[in-house]
Amino acid sequence: MPVKNMDELVSLCKRRGFIFPGSDIYGGLQGTYDYGPLGVELKNNLKAAWWRAMVYERDDVEGLDASILTHKLVLRHSGHEATFTDPMVDCRNCQSRWRADHVVNGRCERCGSDDLTEPRPFNMMFKTTIGPIADEDSYGYLRPETAQGIFTNFKNIVDSTSRRLPFGVAQIGKAFRNEITPRNFIFRVREFEQMELEYFVKPGSDEEWHRHWVETRLQWWRDQGLLSDNLQAYNQEPDELAHYAKATVDILYRFPHGLEELEGIANRTDFDLGSHTRNQADYNLTAKVDPNEDSTAKLVIPDPDTNKPIVPYVIEPSAGVDRGVLAVLTEAYTHEELDNGKERVVLKLRPHLAPIKVAILPLARNRPEIVDKAKGIKRELQALGFGRVFYEDTGNIGKGYRRHDEVGTPFCVTVDFDTLGQGDDSALKDTVTIRDRDTMAQERVPISELAEYVRSRLQA
Repeated sequence: MPVKNMDELVSLCKRRGFIFPGSDIYGGLQGTYDYGPLGVELKNNLKAAWWRAMVYERDDVEGLDASILTHKLVLRHSGHEATFTDPMVDCRNCQSRWRADHVVNGRCERCGSDDLTEPRPFNMMFKTTIGPIADEDSYGYLRPETAQGIFTNFKNIVDSTSRRLPFGVAQIGKAFRNEITPRNFIFRVREFEQMELEYFVKPGSDEEWHRHWVETRLQWWRDQGLLSDNLQAYNQEPDELAHYAKATVDILYRFPHGLEELEGIANRTDFDLGSHTRNQADYNLTAKVDPNEDSTAKLVIPDPDTNKPIVPYVIEPSAGVDRGVLAVLTEAYTHEELDNGKERVVLKLRPHLAPIKVAILPLARNRPEIVDKAKGIKRELQALGFGRVFYEDTGNIGKGYRRHDEVGTPFCVTVDFDTLGQGDDSALKDTVTIRDRDTMAQERVPISELAEYVRSRLQA
């Protein structure tokens, strides 16, 4: 049985150290969350899987980590200062504020009143002062997306890598949006992380590449454990498109609160590079420019067929890390009824995403010889580099198994008296018991074969 509702998932995340409310001891800061000991592992594993698929396993993608603080002119010429808005309404009865397109039946979500103001645009970018003097000339922004850092570094990357079309630039990083009404746990927040690829192509080949990346990204999410039945590709209608997009396909996922966007794959055409190329709509590179207001860059690349300079089109798969974490947690959360009439909660995460790969449990934590043996096995497995190996010293094997079921640990290894040759069966010396999370099956494995046993199953 899957997760029943969002509250159930939120409870697990806080209880087991996945995700905590931001600034919790001061009553919380709406729209912010902190990733705990297990949450940061899960999040890092998801990002590592994306980076591996996008950069390491391809020969046509480079990486980047651009600045969060962004020059105001970057976001002016990109169109964000003028268009990066959501419609906002106020409730005259209780003075609360809401995103107009989230208001149901024209009534305030807090008090139920229908006495709402007319919608008005609200720019979601976080504005900040740069330097010691606060005036109109010294402001900048926390970036609302990671994409612009890729576009403004386009020439730097081309010059330093000698890339030719088609090629991409990948980036994982923080972005900030002053959401009017953050909601649904980590689904809609004010500070979040994005996994974005800008894939540059020759104009005319963009629609084919767009289709390619939609299928590629759908398959990647399936590889992270999301069922096809819970995924859906949605083609945005013309009136839904962002100001820069020719076409956008949203990958929707069935979250506990409903079918919502997990990732967007947009055909941004040459809008961004064109906007930053001396801000000339026709890319007239000889036009006179104002260096205080316009870019002086020529964001062009040779046409692969004619070798003439062109402004390429770009396909952008853009996924939210936090929404990805929420999706894989939702998919993995499972209630099971056991044969003894009891229940267990188990996170059936794909092994490469699991925060803890192997837990080592000594049968008796008050026996130094067992503890030393268990810690030695922990060090040996940890040195193999396939992820976190956890030494669990609670002393209650049954409770340890249940705890690691609930946090998604694929394997638990128990070190007991037989391991030391002190049990009834001397043939079991230098063996350990391995328990599988999903099947709960247990088997004895020689310590000498343990590393290969675990490695082969984690990579399956």
